Amino acid sequence: MANNQTGKDVIEIDLLELAQVLFRRIGIIILCTILVAAMAFGYTYFFVEPLYTASAMMYVNNSSFSIGSTSVSISASELSAAQSLVDTYTVILMSRMTLEEVIEADELEYTYDELYDMIDVEAVNSTEIFQINVTSTSAAEARSIANTIVEVLPDKIASIVDGSDVRIVDYAVTPSVRTSPSYTKNTALGGLIGLFLAAAVIIIRYLFDEEIHAEDYLTKTYSDIPLLAVIPDMSSPTKNNKYYYYGRRPTQTSKGAPTPRSQKRSQPSSQPEPRRTSSSTGSTGSTASTTRQESRPAPRTEARPASRPVSKTETRPVTRSVSTDTRRGDN
Repeated sequence: MANNQTGKDVIEIDLLELAQVLFRRIGIIILCTILVAAMAFGYTYFFVEPLYTASAMMYVNNSSFSIGSTSVSISASELSAAQSLVDTYTVILMSRMTLEEVIEADELEYTYDELYDMIDVEAVNSTEIFQINVTSTSAAEARSIANTIVEVLPDKIASIVDGSDVRIVDYAVTPSVRTSPSYTKNTALGGLIGLFLAAAVIIIRYLFDEEIHAEDYLTKTYSDIPLLAVIPDMSSPTKNNKYYYYGRRPTQTSKGAPTPRSQKRSQPSSQPEPRRTSSSTGSTGSTASTTRQESRPAPRTEARPASRPVSKTETRPVTRSVSTDTRRGDN
């Protein structure tokens, strides 16, 4: 991690830890790479107009020519250095007078500057042959302009340089394959740009992150100061997807609220009905029997936890019978 110690203008970067940070976010890097590559491909396919290039070749034959009243002869050994002549003819070809004559002959709608940017001339392997390349958005138009140039250029060179001889080696043909853009190249370039941007953002956030994420940073950075305690994050779940509550053990969060320790079940208390007793009199007299029943109140039944069996309590009322005898006298 970046380390900016007090009193020192030194920033230490752990390359191994930096590599680990990039590896932990490899998914984001791959996603950004694919996204930017797809954007580059889409832009190239839908918005970039394809270009086609047609090529024609000409040969410079100057065994002897004259400039004004002076006649100059070139031997066969000196023809190997004909690059200077090719450069001279290139300047004549790209002149305004020559290109305006090409525009008029081919009935083009381009200006001189636009046609100048479409033409490229180069020597073929440092020989007396030079190649004329014309690039256009239309393949047929590129072929037509190249063939018009090779027809106009010999007369234009002959009118300027006495004794020059320029011959046509090959006419241009209609190109069947575009020269640009390259879908593969642009897609790969877009992927590299996305990879670089994603890695750069991750590295910058890592270097400017001032938050302490682990106690190892404190022990490594401030090794002379002892670590007293670590305060856990009470709001974040543990490895077993549990949360900590004050005074309770961690409980599972899948069932919502923490489960209670015990559940209480209440048993309905039943109070037996009192029993009545009666006594009958004999044949000689009547005996009134009054039975009074005194029943004690049923004891309360306390509910116990579900883990222990609940025993039923039976109450039996205690009754007392008082009998009074009434004797009859003879009147």
